[in-house]
Amino acid sequence: MLKPSAQSDQLPATTKERIVAAALETLKEEGFAGTSARAIARRGNFNQALIFYHFGTLNDLLLAALDRTSAERMARYREAVRRPGTIEDRIRMATDLYREDLQTGHITIISELIAGSLARPDLGPEVVARMEPWVELVEDELSDLLAGSLLGSLLGGVIQPRPLAFGIIALYLGVDLLSHLDHDHSRAEALFETAGKLAPMLAPLMGELPRDPDPSSGGEAS
Repeated sequence: MLKPSAQSDQLPATTKERIVAAALETLKEEGFAGTSARAIARRGNFNQALIFYHFGTLNDLLLAALDRTSAERMARYREAVRRPGTIEDRIRMATDLYREDLQTGHITIISELIAGSLARPDLGPEVVARMEPWVELVEDELSDLLAGSLLGSLLGGVIQPRPLAFGIIALYLGVDLLSHLDHDHSRAEALFETAGKLAPMLAPLMGELPRDPDPSSGGEAS
């Protein structure tokens, strides 16, 4: 990504933050096609010349906006994955995080920039590069889940966490993009629901002991 000039780096952070915030809101509300320098400036109530003064190009501003939302969501994800839990807990956590991504508009930002990259080919590699930290996060999580488990032993040498992590991120982005096109998120919810049903079958392979029946469900305590 092109770096802002040294002069730009010394400018008030609040001004740059206002511009990035306006870019994010414009992407969410107007989509990539409607996110021009003029539209961003109008939404943020500032002169559009400030965009080029601070960021150099519109593409660099859009990437800064992606960096902002990604950093916020990454912090939330890292906080969540640090909590101990079973495979069922992990799937519930993933479902909750996905819903948060929807509510915050993070999914909209990514989907719009991926779609927009088709019209601006120089934007594509930059967007892809910003997916790398997410691949690494999933890779680390998979490595931790599989370490010392029966499933890890069975798959060892056959399936490596890295390509599997890439596949999970690609699936996530693909589902997001399709859902964004027709505004139907029920299929994504169904995918998480299916994963939740598979969790009890995977639990023994992960070395998890069966949970005691919930007394409120009428089952007998072990």
